[in-house]
Amino acid sequence: MKKVAILGSTGSIGTQALDVIRANRDRFKVTSLTCGKNIEELSKQIEEFSPRLVVTADETDALILAKRYPKLEVMYGESGLIAAAEDDSEILLNSLMGMRGLVPTYRGIRSGKDIALANKETLVAGGELVMDAVHKSGVKLLPVDSEHSAIFQCLQGNQGKRIKRILLTASGGPFRGYNRKQLEEVTLEQALKHPKWTMGRKITIDSATMMNKGLEVIEARWLFDVPLTDIQVLVHPESIVHSAVEFEDTSVIAQMGLPDMRIPISVALGYPERIPYEGRSLDFFQEGANLTFEEPDTDVFGCIKLAYAASEAGGSYPVVMNAANEVLVDKFLKGKISFVDIEKNIEKILELHTPSYNLGLNDIIEIDQIIRKEVMG
Repeated sequence: MKKVAILGSTGSIGTQALDVIRANRDRFKVTSLTCGKNIEELSKQIEEFSPRLVVTADETDALILAKRYPKLEVMYGESGLIAAAEDDSEILLNSLMGMRGLVPTYRGIRSGKDIALANKETLVAGGELVMDAVHKSGVKLLPVDSEHSAIFQCLQGNQGKRIKRILLTASGGPFRGYNRKQLEEVTLEQALKHPKWTMGRKITIDSATMMNKGLEVIEARWLFDVPLTDIQVLVHPESIVHSAVEFEDTSVIAQMGLPDMRIPISVALGYPERIPYEGRSLDFFQEGANLTFEEPDTDVFGCIKLAYAASEAGGSYPVVMNAANEVLVDKFLKGKISFVDIEKNIEKILELHTPSYNLGLNDIIEIDQIIRKEVMG
């Protein structure tokens, strides 16, 4: 019985993780659950999974739950997230959105827990710091993103073999094939219609700008310790090949399957075992019959180039890029800027930035907050 804490249990990844746990109650025990403001969904999860600790974003919601469940420990805010990260679980699933995920991940690692990571910002902003903590603590950092899980699976049994290339697949998002002029006219409603995946609003917009793929390139650099030049993005609209690895003998090993986040979640939670799943298998004569791959158009989707450049420059650049992107996506979601303004403003902010290096946790948090205030105006 593996004890699991889930940060962000009412979001897309969190609810699907609970689907996996629900189907494998003999394998997992939920110890802590956290949410933003969806306390009604959290209440249903409390009654089904009986955690020891729950955490909300706001004190008001925490007081409501404390009154509703008097025997349950209820906390709120960052201190609550840290408490959940440091509870008595064996594995911490972090599916928080944004920079809120960095500190709990770091504290969970330092407390000796394996991490199932579905929070991109942890490695984008704090890759060097986090991976150093992973190595010192001797814990496992298990990727939950479908692409990084695919790479992780391809590497099993190949530890120590030299990687020639990581082939990171991308669906292309809703605007695959668009030119720059067409992008200037897209609406919020169009940007939120992803052709393959059902995700939260922020990550869906990141997929539309293809910044999501840029962030994943940076993650892959840290997770698999490969140079940026050895990571190639492939646009694969069918989303059947979730990513692949080419080794020095030019053999390519790919991980394939239907688009279903429960699979990478179960890989991370169950590792090193595979967990049986009753979902539909890939039909190679239907979904697998015609698989296509394209080179991404980085002149149209410039966020990919910005991510490569920020990661190559290192230091505070990825922190700045990530912070600016989060604020600008939120502005777009609120109708304050256009779709192409996201990329344009990130590029300007990076050009004006004076970098700093050898960042500690507090440095990363301070830079992130400064950039957010500047971009918010």
